[in-house]
Amino acid sequence: MSQTFSEETHRNLLARIPARTGREITDWMRIVDEGPSLLRFEDRLSWLRGAHELTYGHAKAIIHEYNLRRAARRLL
Repeated sequence: MSQTFSEETHRNLLARIPARTGREITDWMRIVDEGPSLLRFEDRLSWLRGAHELTYGHAKAIIHEYNLRRAARRLL
């Protein structure tokens, strides 16, 4: 089972992603959106880590943020 990050840790990881990866969060949101249609969080996480050579923490933060934004769009 995956470890859960606090909200503060999640925000800190997101803030570091552009400097560490050379891509903005919006770019990562597009990459996940255009990626394979995987349903499970862990499957998306594994795909993102493997396809883009990301660390576990960065990939998890990206997928978590993607899910948060997708849920927010559904509420509108």
